[in-house]
Amino acid sequence: MADGTIDLRGAFLPVTTPFDAATGDVDVPAFRSNLGRWFENPVSGILISGSTGESVFLDEEERATLVEAAADVVPQDAKVIAGTGTESTRHTIRLTRQAAEAGADAVLVSPPAYFKGAMSDEVLTTHFTAVAEASPIPVLIYQVPLRLSTLEFSTDLIGRLSEHPNIVGIKDSRGQLDLAVELVGATSDDFQVLVGSGAILHPAMQGGCVGGIVAVGLMAGAEAAGIAAAHAEGRDKDAAALQARIAPVHQQIVGGMGVPGVKAALDLLGFAGGAPRPPLQAASEDRIETIRGILQDADLLAPAGV
Repeated sequence: MADGTIDLRGAFLPVTTPFDAATGDVDVPAFRSNLGRWFENPVSGILISGSTGESVFLDEEERATLVEAAADVVPQDAKVIAGTGTESTRHTIRLTRQAAEAGADAVLVSPPAYFKGAMSDEVLTTHFTAVAEASPIPVLIYQVPLRLSTLEFSTDLIGRLSEHPNIVGIKDSRGQLDLAVELVGATSDDFQVLVGSGAILHPAMQGGCVGGIVAVGLMAGAEAAGIAAAHAEGRDKDAAALQARIAPVHQQIVGGMGVPGVKAALDLLGFAGGAPRPPLQAASEDRIETIRGILQDADLLAPAGV
């Protein structure tokens, strides 16, 4: 078990997984190229194999390959978090140890939700405690967006789990500011709450959250990092202005269109976006034009020279 110390302040990016158009395999060179561009901005780190990274479509080898591929691209002081949550405790522990071996600094563990009715607080406590005890690196709990196949943790459960020395934080992707701030008050002092919604990053940090793992930062890395930096330096007006600019991008693309929309936006910005892995389908031409307008309205296309 790790000693549970890791600094999760700032803006993290839940990176996408590019696939080769001909073979459907993970496109590792494109992945590394994307990382190089994202780290031109002072983001605090990345999440590999999260929801935006299409984790449920990745096999064990692919997950490890992505973490390993990030090793020489990620700056020394940036953190690599790997998504390792699956339906069984045994498999989650296996993926967690694999991520640690591949070079991850922490893992993000989503809840087992298939047998949802059986997932009482007691069962979930046993599951997360077992993963934390077996993990060589710190563990974050993942409150998956409620629109996806998941369950919602009770605040009491997160409060209890926050006492475990190797459960260091939570990514709360419900997108509700009051609930995220409630977690701050209900958890131990050294427990770190991060939001998953780029629309509330600044107010969440004002409310005691340490930062966010926000997909809008894939399209607006400078702005997401800028919000975190401005908050840390007490420049709330600057943070609020940046927040107002990127909130519609989160709401309309990340929240409104999901992975296909984010990947299409990345293509427009000169990244390797590409199509999602089936059964997800790529964004339609009409939708791509809508995305172009959203990015233009947020003044995000011009800096990329597109």
